[in-house]
Amino acid sequence: MFGDIGGLEVLTIVVMAIVIFGPDKLPKLIQDTMGFIRKIRSFADSAKEDIRSELGPEFQNFDFEDLNPKTFVRKQLLGDGEDPLGLKDLKDSVDLKSALNGTPTPTPTPTASVDFSKPAAAASAGPALAAGERPPFDPDAT
Repeated sequence: MFGDIGGLEVLTIVVMAIVIFGPDKLPKLIQDTMGFIRKIRSFADSAKEDIRSELGPEFQNFDFEDLNPKTFVRKQLLGDGEDPLGLKDLKDSVDLKSALNGTPTPTPTPTASVDFSKPAAAASAGPALAAGERPPFDPDAT
């Protein structure tokens, strides 16, 4: 949340708080702020529990982090723990230290094979165009 705030900025905020509120009122202000944050967190937690109870038993393991678009896309493309694209095998086969040192690495044996005996399925988008014929243009699609 505050990953982009550096030490100098935090120090500046603390000094400004001491100057503005004074050392007498600052502890009470911090205590009130922490109480407010606790109330907000408890409100959010109770709202999450209410949503889970209203959704029913089939959504009991629903995680609200899945609503984050990055998490949602990653989960939908790569699965929960699966590796459908085979990226784990590729990552494990690369030895970064030897690549940087210039030492040769043994070539790993492939774990999957491709069958080239079957013809590829041709994507049919309609009838073939005649020689010199322009493809149809859809201004709404561009």
